Amino acid sequence: MFILTIISFGNDNYHIGVVTGTVSQSEDGLRGAEEAIKIYGGAEKGGEIVHITYPDNFMQEMETTISQIVSLADDPKMKVIIIGEAIPGSVEAFRKIREKRPDILLVANSPHEDPEMITEVADLVTNPDSIARGYLIVDAAKKMGAKKFMHISFPRHMSYELLSKRRNVMKEACKDLGLQFIEMVAPDPVSDVGVAGAQQYILEQMPTWLKKYGKETAFFATNDAHTEPLLKMVAEKGGYFVEADLPSPTMGYPGALGINFDDSEKGNWPKILNKVEKTVKDKKADGRMGTWAYSYNFSTIVALVDHSKKALDEKVEITDFDSLKESLAKYTPGAKWNGSNYTDVKGIEKDNFYLLYQDTYVLGKGYLGMTDVEVPEKYFSVK
Repeated sequence: MFILTIISFGNDNYHIGVVTGTVSQSEDGLRGAEEAIKIYGGAEKGGEIVHITYPDNFMQEMETTISQIVSLADDPKMKVIIIGEAIPGSVEAFRKIREKRPDILLVANSPHEDPEMITEVADLVTNPDSIARGYLIVDAAKKMGAKKFMHISFPRHMSYELLSKRRNVMKEACKDLGLQFIEMVAPDPVSDVGVAGAQQYILEQMPTWLKKYGKETAFFATNDAHTEPLLKMVAEKGGYFVEADLPSPTMGYPGALGINFDDSEKGNWPKILNKVEKTVKDKKADGRMGTWAYSYNFSTIVALVDHSKKALDEKVEITDFDSLKESLAKYTPGAKWNGSNYTDVKGIEKDNFYLLYQDTYVLGKGYLGMTDVEVPEKYFSVK
């Protein structure tokens, strides 16, 4: 049973601003902010958390987004501002806040803007670790029983540096670990075929792929829209699925397997995982399908609030990685985390930017222990 200790409200010393998307754009992040309010209280009721959401069409309303974030600095008690998903405009917002309130700690999660720019204006930046996971996902596939590994993507995604680099790491890892690497191109969901067409393509191709490459093939897609039909077919027809591009028990599984969650389950990750796991077992797919036990966006928001409080109350350095991992572990019981500093294209390590990953949870089997696996140094220099 997952129980968080609710501390007493009424800290009159400072406020912490949390910025997330809405329920339609980023439900897990929003639920993370709500969890932080449950724990530390909303500022309007004498607690510590001030939560605001940015517009759904943030690209078209960037000026509004920037002004909303900057307005948090008008609160004289504001001491930390955390953006749960640092969408475009976050860099400019942080610059403006830095000019008027240099005392405020600025934290950016999952930045959409250039790493060089966000690290200059933020005190701490966090992001899922695509590079280490390029190796670890292949290693996990092998541990699960796979002998082949299929990478499914499209040209637009492969034009992104981190995604193409992860693909190259996966290819190299397959070579070193003895798995056959298969690269497959699927329709882009933002092309003329749309999401429905892209998903239909996966549904139609999976039986052919399984017949050609066999049921000892692990499948990985770079796009969320492809994940749902992939999960559906793996559960029904065979094969392996280690984890999604951004893993969560709610990523793809509910739609693929027809799982619904009631209000008591939303934000309660052990309950959610248990329901997904039971369904996977019923489908006789246990041992072949995996995820992260806790949503990244939910977990990081609650953990970054906790870590920021330690920076304020205990004078812990905001860039203290051990403290950050302790905060992550505190709100993800049973799961382990690991990661490393981000290294830019020039090979310079950023001491305020951490890449994070959680242990892989194989449904029906449990944790694989991937956070204890040492990723060979050579993979971090793969281009």
